[in-house]
Amino acid sequence: MEVVLRYRGRAVTHADVEFIRALIAAHCGQSRLRLSKTLCMAWNWRQPNGQLRDMVARGLMLALHRSGYIELPPVRQIPHNPLVARRQPQPVQVDRTALCTSLRELGSLRFCQVRRTPDEGLFNGLLQQHHYLGYTQPVGENLKFTVYAGLRPVALFAWSSAARHLGPRDRYLGWSPQLRRQNIGFLAYNTRYLIPPWVHVEHLASHLLARMTRMLPQEWEKVYHHPVYFAETFVDTTRHRGTCYRAANWVFLGRTQGRGKDDLTHKPNRTVKDVLGLPLVSDFRERLLSA
Repeated sequence: MEVVLRYRGRAVTHADVEFIRALIAAHCGQSRLRLSKTLCMAWNWRQPNGQLRDMVARGLMLALHRSGYIELPPVRQIPHNPLVARRQPQPVQVDRTALCTSLRELGSLRFCQVRRTPDEGLFNGLLQQHHYLGYTQPVGENLKFTVYAGLRPVALFAWSSAARHLGPRDRYLGWSPQLRRQNIGFLAYNTRYLIPPWVHVEHLASHLLARMTRMLPQEWEKVYHHPVYFAETFVDTTRHRGTCYRAANWVFLGRTQGRGKDDLTHKPNRTVKDVLGLPLVSDFRERLLSA
């Protein structure tokens, strides 16, 4: 049976589309919200805790609607989305005097986890002003670190939950789809790494990256009560070569396909990126491949 699209691990066939069309016709008075619950009950599509996967079903039906395979009823109510109305971080005032010195002369460096602290605004503002991707509010588990030399911030690290599907990483680890779903929480994704443009210290980037990844499993466990065993990141090679990652022993895993995580067209729509990974413990495979 021909697959129309894949959504959250489910292959949707023409037979599934016909079933959903018939379901919509049989429940023509239901809202989109109610239809998603009806579909879950028809398919017995539930979470491990027994709750209906109605939000996933709603996303699937919307994807089919947008692709022209089904026609959903008109939207009855637009829910409030706080992420859409979220204000961008405000500009922050810091000492931007050029810092040109050696790593030795820079002195002691202090790593501070700033998420949900008074210093989080400084972190967000600096990323928004000086990282080429700006600041985006992370979802899922995430940590934010500011590195200080004395009172001056010299680096920022943002970490979040790893991507659900990432071909080069999944092939490198060699895990099955079931193990990936079970153990994906033991991976961390480095979403942002910034050294402000006025900081010019040779070898600082790889030095901080090595220190950061050594402490990451313990820092993650402090907040989320479980460690992480493997780190991953993307490098846009049209802008950077990823030199500091490679100098800190990160491994090249492969390249993305340039389609993004929510792609439905199977056609490239963004820059192809290098995928780099780093084991955080020596027995990472044994831990990630254990059921």
